[in-house]
Amino acid sequence: MIFGYSHSFKKDYKKLPPKIKKQLGIRIEIFKLNQFDRILNNHAVHHPYTGCRSINITGDLRALYEVDGDKLIFIRIGTHSELYE
Repeated sequence: MIFGYSHSFKKDYKKLPPKIKKQLGIRIEIFKLNQFDRILNNHAVHHPYTGCRSINITGDLRALYEVDGDKLIFIRIGTHSELYE
């Protein structure tokens, strides 16, 4: 599986504080080992991100991703209210 990051994800990432960036790195490593580890609460999401999935980074911070063939692309990161405004 090839992992990638969208332009929007990279833009969202730059706004995160260092502590949260570190937590994101830890969660992505867990994700790479087991996408469905219970700590990630990996689940499908709906409009406006139909077809995507979400993992928990912190209490309210989520990372959204989509799978396209053998590519897995993280598309957004933000709080629930930021992503679904």
